[in-house]
Amino acid sequence: MKKKEAKERISLLIAELERHNHNYYVLNAPEITDFQYDLLMLELQQLEKMFPEFASKDSPTQKVGSDILPDKSSQDSSPLSQFEQIPHKYPMLSLANTYDMGELEAFDERIAKTTDTPYTFSCELKFDGTAICLTYKDGRLSRALTRGDGTKGDDVTRNVLQIPSIPHSLVPGSGYPDEFEIRGEIYMPYKSFEKLNLQRIKDEEQPFANPRNAASGSLKTLDPKIVKGRGLECTLYHLITDIPVAATHLEALQKAAQWGLPVSEHAKECRGISEVEKYIAFWDTERKTLPYATDGIVIKVNQLQLQSSLGFTAKSPRWATAYKFKPEEALTKLLSIDYQVGRTGAITPVANLEPVQLSGTKVKRASLHNAEQMQLLDIHIGDYVYVEKGGEIIPKITRVAPEKRGFDIVEAVFPAVCPECGTPLVKDEDEAKHFCPNSDFCPPQIKGRFIHFIGRKAMDINAGEATIEQLFSKGYIKELDDLYTLTRDQLLSLEKWKEKSVSNFLESLEKSRKVPFERVLFALGIRYIGETTAKNLAAEFKSMENLASATREQFLSTEEVGEKLADSLIAYFTDQRHLGIIKRLADAGLQMSVDESKKIIKSEILAGKTIVISGNFSISRDDMKALIERHSGKVGSAISGSTAYMVAGEKCGPSKLTKAEKLGIEIISEEEFYKLINKQ
Repeated sequence: MKKKEAKERISLLIAELERHNHNYYVLNAPEITDFQYDLLMLELQQLEKMFPEFASKDSPTQKVGSDILPDKSSQDSSPLSQFEQIPHKYPMLSLANTYDMGELEAFDERIAKTTDTPYTFSCELKFDGTAICLTYKDGRLSRALTRGDGTKGDDVTRNVLQIPSIPHSLVPGSGYPDEFEIRGEIYMPYKSFEKLNLQRIKDEEQPFANPRNAASGSLKTLDPKIVKGRGLECTLYHLITDIPVAATHLEALQKAAQWGLPVSEHAKECRGISEVEKYIAFWDTERKTLPYATDGIVIKVNQLQLQSSLGFTAKSPRWATAYKFKPEEALTKLLSIDYQVGRTGAITPVANLEPVQLSGTKVKRASLHNAEQMQLLDIHIGDYVYVEKGGEIIPKITRVAPEKRGFDIVEAVFPAVCPECGTPLVKDEDEAKHFCPNSDFCPPQIKGRFIHFIGRKAMDINAGEATIEQLFSKGYIKELDDLYTLTRDQLLSLEKWKEKSVSNFLESLEKSRKVPFERVLFALGIRYIGETTAKNLAAEFKSMENLASATREQFLSTEEVGEKLADSLIAYFTDQRHLGIIKRLADAGLQMSVDESKKIIKSEILAGKTIVISGNFSISRDDMKALIERHSGKVGSAISGSTAYMVAGEKCGPSKLTKAEKLGIEIISEEEFYKLINKQ
């Protein structure tokens, strides 16, 4: 390769790897597999070695991938921007990795050249999660930081405190140092991952691609209560103390276990590289039985003194490396494609396959995601395709085997009309999915709307999908309010329904009349409205009547409401059919306004004042808003001339700060706010 070609290829690889790093670490939405990423990284490493004049200290080969959001003025609206970044006491580096046993032997030979002292290896499972650094002081967890960019990380202590396997306090009298760091991996077991993704699919939210992304995304959520319900686990694998507590790495981990910290039961001392290879071969098969995802084996020099003398490169320790397993895939035939219609009208193509064994289960179906993905794969009915499953609920097709393509193939054409109702499909320019716009008369969308309405987070009515299917097929329900006019005889006509089932349903229906307004709003299933947005809208507008008469500009001034949602709200509330449904639901006794009487008023100190909050606080944002309301204040969503105070937390939004300063709004800290409400 000539110098000019090498320079161009290096520039392209750097840009591509940085984009994939951002997708992986910041957005938790990777576009390629780890294996594909590692191949790109290997190519860049080789080119930089061949042409050192084009190597740079800012190259992805020389620095740790960062999960810290770039510093942009637009970050105010992103949850990732709400965490304080704190420097690591010791750099938090990444590991070199390989898929080649020969490179492990070379790793051993490099170490052998540096010492005459006998050494062993610690072999451990490489958990596929997100790295965490915990600091304990005087036996209590004092701080938890993400890897970040290796030199500083996000402070996620409040969230980490919600993970059951991480102790808040160590075992008394177990001999732990006054202060130490211990690092490890936070991960999501398959069971928790499947439960989370099933709920996201039901809510028509984008499911997480794999357990690693789910764990990282959960750890970066702003509400610790959400973290608590995500089923995260933690395993710790690297103890750092100012004064060594053991001679070897494995002995140090045993000490940590005695203090009450979660360490892996599968770590093993291996004497020589041949034992390392046996350990790898064992776990390459056995890992499929584990309840969590692993993507390789970490091999570390066990002797801590030798670790210290070997030291580090700019990116990784010289005394450790990782052997990564190649992703398991299976080759099978694509028989047909179903086009499923979701609650919001989104069309999802799902491939029907010749059954094939993969990761311990028989796979018959795989997701094709959208029309763009189908075009990218150049997929045809009758093709042989490669399928991967890394904990996903529905496996994914990663590529086609063109060499096995026969003459009987048929081009897979994405439909132009809805497969259920025949309505021409639409596609927004900035969205990958096609939609059926016939939301009020398309059967899957109608049934999906009922299933959403009765859900636990919405009206919490004692029924399921099978019940909705029966009620709809019998013609008992067409609009949401029909649920409240069902008779006992109609319910008894349903398959397997007896008096007890009917009584339970009617009792839950009665209870649903007391469900608060924000959940009623969420239950309506208005496109783009999630739980949090429904709460914000309810807090801002107070009643369905106010929402129905609001302008687009008023919607846009509400927290977390963008142009798409504002347009969706206007479209919904200008439709007379929707207004009729709302009126009939109100006549049925549902809550159509915020019940102000249930608010506990502690003082009138903020009466008549509008307060805007921005940033991260010692309590959740919802709790901060509730505190303002308990002292008779109004929570504003945007800075305006009527704003009395802006309470600025950590990582306060720069746009709000600038506007407040421009308008002369008084900006106060969280501490100053507490002093204000406690004056009396």
